[in-house]
Amino acid sequence: MSKGWILPAAIASAAALAVAMLGATITDLGPWYQGLAKPAWTPPGPAFGIIWTIVFSLTAMAGITAWRAAPNGRSADWVISLFALNAFLNILWSILFFRLHRPDWAMIELVILWMSIAALIVFCGRFSRIAAVLLLPYLAWVSIAGALNWQVIQLNGPFG
Repeated sequence: MSKGWILPAAIASAAALAVAMLGATITDLGPWYQGLAKPAWTPPGPAFGIIWTIVFSLTAMAGITAWRAAPNGRSADWVISLFALNAFLNILWSILFFRLHRPDWAMIELVILWMSIAALIVFCGRFSRIAAVLLLPYLAWVSIAGALNWQVIQLNGPFG
């Protein structure tokens, strides 16, 4: 790793860790969540932590790669802005679903989160195919989360 990677790697790693820790703090697997009917294909609880760790690691690597590959300062600023927006949307989903107990609102927000990941893939892919590929597991996992979210709505709604 060259010196030019140290600061971006440290910042991206710290940001990914902060989003992961905040999301974990917001996630409440207590009585409300345990009482929800969930589809039979719901992954086992420990799988979520493992998958999110992999996804956040790949996302941090994508952010570093895209930021370093950005052709100019303006593009680099856009990379940072799009990743920051995505982090906010990721945390917002947890707030809506786990804290406000509104899977219906979370589903609407998840569509926006999914679009932000797609936008990251397209934008970053313009100057780094590697960054775009590193984001594909994130898009896939949020797609699965969306299917789970939808099933929770179908099995337990209406909410409010």
